[in-house]
Amino acid sequence: MNTNNSTIWTRDFILLCLATLLMATAFYFLIPTLPVFITEIIKAEKGVTGAILAAFTVSALIVRPFVGYALDRWGRKVIYLISFFLMMLLFNGYVFASTIFLMVLMRLAHGFAWGITSTAGSTIVVDLLPPSKRGDGLGIFGLAMPLAMSLGPLLGIFIVQKMDYASMFITGSFVCLLGFFLLLFIKYPHYPLPEKPKPFSAKNLIEKKSIPMSVNVIFLILAYGGIISFISLYAKECKVTDTSLFFILFAIGIGVARIFAGKIFDRKGPKGIYTAGILLLTTGLCILAFAKNSHGLHIAAIILGIGNGTIFPVTQAIVNNMVEIHRRGAANSTLFTAFDLGIGAGMVITGTLSDIVSLSNTYLFFAIMCIASLIHAHVFVFPHYDKNKIK
Repeated sequence: MNTNNSTIWTRDFILLCLATLLMATAFYFLIPTLPVFITEIIKAEKGVTGAILAAFTVSALIVRPFVGYALDRWGRKVIYLISFFLMMLLFNGYVFASTIFLMVLMRLAHGFAWGITSTAGSTIVVDLLPPSKRGDGLGIFGLAMPLAMSLGPLLGIFIVQKMDYASMFITGSFVCLLGFFLLLFIKYPHYPLPEKPKPFSAKNLIEKKSIPMSVNVIFLILAYGGIISFISLYAKECKVTDTSLFFILFAIGIGVARIFAGKIFDRKGPKGIYTAGILLLTTGLCILAFAKNSHGLHIAAIILGIGNGTIFPVTQAIVNNMVEIHRRGAANSTLFTAFDLGIGAGMVITGTLSDIVSLSNTYLFFAIMCIASLIHAHVFVFPHYDKNKIK
């Protein structure tokens, strides 16, 4: 663990950030290209395509609690390296997934590896950071995702257009391999494993201190699930045919916020910055709900990106500041499980509710959920954090 409170910019931290960026970029190759591959190459119907894509989230959701326990019980390094290497191999597997059955197996396996890798990486970065700059470091580390969100889809589409799907899958594998190579040069923190580890049981898979924050996250992340899955349809209602700029602006907003949110958390604590993030989300959802053209969509994208980018590093810093090193794996897996649940539930709620009251009213409903989460945070989350924070 980094005991030098003067900087987060150690060699190991930089290597971990770069490796995460490479893996995430390869992952985002698939976001715009895989649905088309499944429908046009494998010839699956749209409903089946949605189920195939959802298999990834299901397996990631199932594995996360077990990963947290394993990281705390047996350490981080070996689990992280194996899962990262598996991520690299699985990109090659898509080349041979020529049937619906094989594609379902691939998505389940890929979600399994992603659930392990993302949880392990987010736990290791906490081990590397000085406690006094944990929020700042998590904000910087979190920049990998919006950067990958901006680069990955564009590169994936470019490779498919200039070559073919097989080349795109193999390129993704190579990009992951570069990330794996960087991980080999990290000096992973060593700490004594617990002499009497917690027995394997359902209650030990979940970190109780993370539950209030995780419940709050579910309220907030519902909107994210509804946006990423239905924004293309909503854009058509607003007479906007190309949503690429929406996602670019969304990613820029996330990136800008993550640079500053963690620093503010370290200096001022969670209440002010987390409240601001929720209010930004609420505002962005209201603008999105009343948008009638590209200008409204793009303004909403920036505000929603800033709101999301503000919230995530704060949530992760909160749960990690309340637990000892031997429970960080469980703390992170509990939080990330909540994110997966919220995203999945948001997709289902949006699909169901929009058929009844329209997409615009569904986004207004999510704005109300954000206000509910703000009340919950001040009544439950912040008092719980003040009581359990490790000094």
